[in-house]
Amino acid sequence: MFPILRNVLIGMAGSLFLFSCGKSEEGRIALSASDQVSYNFHVRPILSDKCFACHGPDANKREAGLRLDTEEGAYAALKDAPSQHVIVPGDPEQSVAYQKIISEDPSEQMPPPESNLKLEENEIAVIKKWISQGAKYESHWAFVPPQKSPVPETQPWGRNEIDYFTYTKMQEKKLSPNDEANSYALIKRLSLDISGLPPTMEMMEKYQNLDDEKYETLVDDLLNKDAFGEKLAVLWMDISRYADSYGYQDDEYRTQWPYRDWVIHAFNKNMPYDDFITWQLAGDMLPNATKEQILATAFNRNHKYTEEGGVIHEEYRVEYVLDKTNTFSKGILGVTMECAQCHDHKYDPFSQENYYELYAFFNNTPEKGFEGDVSRSKPAKTPILWIDQKDFQKEGILDYLNHQDTSKIMVSVMDELDTLRKTFILDRGVYDAPSKEVKPGTPSSIMKFDDQYSKDRLGLAKWTTNKNNPLTARVFVNLIWQEIFGQGIVKSAGDFGMQGDLPTHPELLDWLAVDFMENGWDIKRLMKQIFISSTYRQSSEVNNKALRKDPENLYLSRAPRLRLTAESVQDLVLASSGLLNTEIGGPSIKPYQPDGLWEAATSGRGTLAKYVQDHGDDLYRRGLYHFIKLTVPPPKAIIFDASNRDRCEVTRGRTNTPLQALVMLNDPFVLEASRVLATKIEKENMTPEEGIQWVFQKVLCREMTGEEEGLMLEYYQEEKTRFDSHSDQVKVSLEVGEMEMDESGISAESAAMMQVIVALYNLEETITKI
Repeated sequence: MFPILRNVLIGMAGSLFLFSCGKSEEGRIALSASDQVSYNFHVRPILSDKCFACHGPDANKREAGLRLDTEEGAYAALKDAPSQHVIVPGDPEQSVAYQKIISEDPSEQMPPPESNLKLEENEIAVIKKWISQGAKYESHWAFVPPQKSPVPETQPWGRNEIDYFTYTKMQEKKLSPNDEANSYALIKRLSLDISGLPPTMEMMEKYQNLDDEKYETLVDDLLNKDAFGEKLAVLWMDISRYADSYGYQDDEYRTQWPYRDWVIHAFNKNMPYDDFITWQLAGDMLPNATKEQILATAFNRNHKYTEEGGVIHEEYRVEYVLDKTNTFSKGILGVTMECAQCHDHKYDPFSQENYYELYAFFNNTPEKGFEGDVSRSKPAKTPILWIDQKDFQKEGILDYLNHQDTSKIMVSVMDELDTLRKTFILDRGVYDAPSKEVKPGTPSSIMKFDDQYSKDRLGLAKWTTNKNNPLTARVFVNLIWQEIFGQGIVKSAGDFGMQGDLPTHPELLDWLAVDFMENGWDIKRLMKQIFISSTYRQSSEVNNKALRKDPENLYLSRAPRLRLTAESVQDLVLASSGLLNTEIGGPSIKPYQPDGLWEAATSGRGTLAKYVQDHGDDLYRRGLYHFIKLTVPPPKAIIFDASNRDRCEVTRGRTNTPLQALVMLNDPFVLEASRVLATKIEKENMTPEEGIQWVFQKVLCREMTGEEEGLMLEYYQEEKTRFDSHSDQVKVSLEVGEMEMDESGISAESAAMMQVIVALYNLEETITKI
């Protein structure tokens, strides 16, 4: 049963958010005599932690010319003893590296004692066995095209292939899956994961006794709601670094919101992911490109722009191309190519030349580094797509854009120069230090960019979505897994390179990636596979044995307990109170915000120098639509770990700070929602018992226990007694927010009920996906 948080109900002394953290120990496992050791999954993590600092890819720090990260280096003879070799495949006793690892002589021992690094016994055993088995090096797992691993034979638990993989891993770790969660928990979990909104009372009543058929119907119903596209768009806005201003000092307004509308529309109509990526990278280069395809290329133009006088045009133009390159590599390929802007990558097989070959794809746009001073600023930068009323009126073409006035809209998009701009490697990454000329290309370590691809962004898009590309499908499947389970199969979702985390379920990741491509890159189908699985449907109850063995829940023997994202916290409060404005798309809005924040952090110039709050229904729109000014991101969202959107981000943190409790206790949107619910209870003439039962189910999405009901009524009576004794505080307490208040609802009963509801919103359970 759910915990009774009496202290929060009565004292409202903060919010409790419980999260675990730590480093995966995948790869440091005890091996039986029959196990085959993998360099990628068993050996390399050990060498990377303990040996590569002195004997790895960084030539400037390499000691004694000894290199262990490559087969050539590891098999080499010692310079001062040519008859001896670093590693002798099949013979640990003749391998100098192994002998130094097991040596007890401080002058010979590796790693040296002064490094404070030491190999554990099981790690030494892994290395010995690896050498005995032939010391076979492997290409990095993420740069090998995924293959559909054989699905483990039907297991005694599970509904689909996902479960057969996860159950096999649980058994390896001597874990057992949890029982299935109850209907209320599953309804809330699904609704939050698919729509980002809590379930309605009608939904909970309709599906309260879930069987497999009703469960699948619920999944389908939620996937077909427009709110699905809004929920998934939050992830893509982080990746595409969407914002409503330009950043830098003056930070003027810009109109990129039609791109956000397009993303929502694309997800809702279930555009295949390969098309989704192709349009964003090169929609303008498709044959007979439509305005919608050109609009999609705004993905590349969401980066910051300077409007400061006196800047060097070429410096900032180069900065913008760098940003496009880094966003593509991190958000779509899941690799840290930006490390190679100034020098060869120290860990991954990407040279500086590789980086500028990729950069060359984005270097041929007529974009400018600076377009003029603030007085001539426009809400879009060259090249521009103009959208007018005629575009909205054409059925099927941009008719999903939420544009309610008659003015034209300007959106920054992609275009190509008539004459090819030359691209050079920039010495140390400096804009005015060109060296060797390069042509568009991609790292061959990922996949060769051969003659079948045109040397432009459209060719890059086709290379990216080629089914032999080892990264694209894996990275997106992992992002979806992260969205649902809170952590990807690869924890480092933006780094599939050699310093990234190893996948906890590599066979499952590859199976899902191949299956995703084989089935038309169908995003909704992929997500439904996960939602239907028994792995997803487990309860989140934590037992001590599983917690000790797997504190991070890497092996999924229970459902995760995850605090909601910043946007979903906002949306849950608004939706449960009945305040939510469900309008889809359109320009961003400015909600309640503490006075003076913008003014304290701006130049004092331009249209965004002062914060002008919106009013009416706009105040109650979803968190996705909150105005993002890059120099002053929305404070409530940042407190709840939202991206500040100044660069591509693929993973959000989950912190637990007192500021989050202060938001939930004091923010006008929580207090107003509580007041609206309380006065509705009064207006509907509900008894306190009826009102508490009703509001409890709306906010927590389940029925309450008798003990909880007793606590709630006790707290209500305490608050009512307080307001009866201090009648002057009743109206003051209720006067919060702009939603009109019925004078008949101003009473000690409403004020007391409002405090009960504020307490409910402050429960850990309320804003946690359980």
